[in-house]
Amino acid sequence: MAGRSGAGRISDEDIALVRERSPIADVVGEHIQLRNAGGGNLKGLCPFHDEKSPSFNVTPARGYYYCFGCAEGGDVITFVRKIENLSFSEAVERLAQRAGIQLRYEQGGYVPGREQGERVRLIEAHRAAAEFYAEQLVGPDAAPGRRFLSERGFERVDAERFGVGYAPAGWEALSRHLMARGFTSQELIKGGLAKEGRRGPIDRFRGRLVWPIRDITGDVIGFGARKLLESDDGPKYLNTPESPIYHKSSVLYGVDLAKREISRRSQAVIVEGYTDVMACHLAGVPTAVATCGTSFGEEHIKVLRRLLLDQAEFRGEVIFTFDGDSAGQKAALRAFQDEQKFVTQTFVAVQPDGLDPCDLRVKHGDAAVRDLIASREPLFAFAIRSVISRYDLATNEGRLGALDAVAPVVASIKDPGLRKTYVVDLDRWLGFMDEGFVIERVQQAIGQGGQGGQGGHGGQGGQGARPGQPGRHDQQGRYGQQGRYGQQGGRPGQGGPYGRQQGSQHGQHRQGQQYGGPEQGRAGRQESVDPVAKLEAEALKLAVQRPALLGPEFDALGADAFIRPEHAALYGVITAAGGTTSGGSGGQEWVDRLLGAANDELRPALTRFAVEELRTETGGEERYGAAVLARLLETAVGRSVTQIKARLQRLNPVEEQQEYNRLFGELVALEQQRRVLRERAAGA
Repeated sequence: MAGRSGAGRISDEDIALVRERSPIADVVGEHIQLRNAGGGNLKGLCPFHDEKSPSFNVTPARGYYYCFGCAEGGDVITFVRKIENLSFSEAVERLAQRAGIQLRYEQGGYVPGREQGERVRLIEAHRAAAEFYAEQLVGPDAAPGRRFLSERGFERVDAERFGVGYAPAGWEALSRHLMARGFTSQELIKGGLAKEGRRGPIDRFRGRLVWPIRDITGDVIGFGARKLLESDDGPKYLNTPESPIYHKSSVLYGVDLAKREISRRSQAVIVEGYTDVMACHLAGVPTAVATCGTSFGEEHIKVLRRLLLDQAEFRGEVIFTFDGDSAGQKAALRAFQDEQKFVTQTFVAVQPDGLDPCDLRVKHGDAAVRDLIASREPLFAFAIRSVISRYDLATNEGRLGALDAVAPVVASIKDPGLRKTYVVDLDRWLGFMDEGFVIERVQQAIGQGGQGGQGGHGGQGGQGARPGQPGRHDQQGRYGQQGRYGQQGGRPGQGGPYGRQQGSQHGQHRQGQQYGGPEQGRAGRQESVDPVAKLEAEALKLAVQRPALLGPEFDALGADAFIRPEHAALYGVITAAGGTTSGGSGGQEWVDRLLGAANDELRPALTRFAVEELRTETGGEERYGAAVLARLLETAVGRSVTQIKARLQRLNPVEEQQEYNRLFGELVALEQQRRVLRERAAGA
């Protein structure tokens, strides 16, 4: 597929080169943490839908990804298109820029800068702006900015590491600089670098210290600017407004620097400002990130969960740092509301004297910052203590008021085991020495808040995050009423890991209708439990991934060997692409050829078969391929045997002796062939 942009059609050769020099594991790995899933596959949490356990698979050898939860799949260009909401041409340009490839266009030669995709142009403008600001920091006018950094313990090399710069006080310094480099006033305004003035664009940031805000891949997408002069009547911090490339609700400052350590350590530290991020990284806490002009929210959680590979293993940690004042306590309580959207553990680290990480480093050194993070306490405990601290516990009225105020907080803890533990702690902290009384008060809060009864996580009381999900803190690994398979009673075959399907012997799945079953929906497309359909799927997976293991015998099968219409259609795509004899070792070139021969309806299934792991250990694939092919042939022969037996039953052996004898001879031959195939499958 060739791409078009304002400059014309990108050459097919360049698109192929972009794919070749953009390893899919590296590109995807810039957005989510990937771990070895066996069979040459990598796995992580899907960036396209919320999920508790990873179902997003990447196969580097074939250059494709597929999510078994939401059925999104494709190659590296498709991934960039979807994750960054780009057109095909813009995604190719984005990857070409990443790989250092100069694209050629069939109409007009090399693309002029002004004709590139909008995102590419805005990214380039921000990169040029970051370079401009950084250069200004060493000039005489930037002395207040350098003094600001020095007073907070940062040296010139630190400013260079984080790209800190200075925005000149003039009205048009940046705008003139960028327009001289070919950027338009519309691009500067749209990207948030400038505002509309009476005589043209004027700079958004003037006379301020600026920090470049980068996305997870390292591209500059915005800036945060700190006021330096009293004459500046603007806010203390000014950030880039919403733009096509900057969405503050999902941006974390420092995530480009912290992402690898977050994944490696399974830890993320949330701080409040740009200088706090700098201080933490310089002090030996390289997992620190900060929000940009907005409170920590759901979109930020999604970014961190993908980096943490946040799942039910419950081994990672997210640590919030807040000032010890009332504003910091309010921020902690806001974080508490989102805490249970994480699967991993959440903590709070608060310096008793109210110092933030930056001030703490200046006053007490790097070790004090590390000690602050190490002294974290569970977010639940901090939130409860924050509420209690508002009351005078020396009086009965104060203790009772604190209990009634904090009861809804304790009641909102979804895991019943953890909730009971904090009830015991609450009784001790308030000094009632009457656990039953505290439990009664919390139970009343549960009823008033509509939190449900005493059901387990996912159980009768409505305390679960989602039906069928295990309790996050349930040490016995119990499940609620919905059961392990997501249906009441929890029996396999009744809506288990295969969606709503009612078992392999019922409905469309027995008849081999549409793959995955439309009743399962996009989020429930799992492999059918029908053994014949599973066998057909394995044969097709081999044809896509390891065609050399099947060869001419597979190509001679014919579409009638497949019961499911979609499987038969996929077989037709394989033969139309030249058959498995022309597939070689089954690399990306073969998969690309198959996708080119398939229609839009079949491409998702082909992508899935290119990514899904084979059911055999690496090294035993040759025997496995022979066994699958033999079983598939045996199944096809078995259907012919059944058909001939049915026809024989309808014949009169006396009146139709000749036809009867002919069919009987065919039956004997087919039975013999089936025995041979069965032995071949068993011996493979």
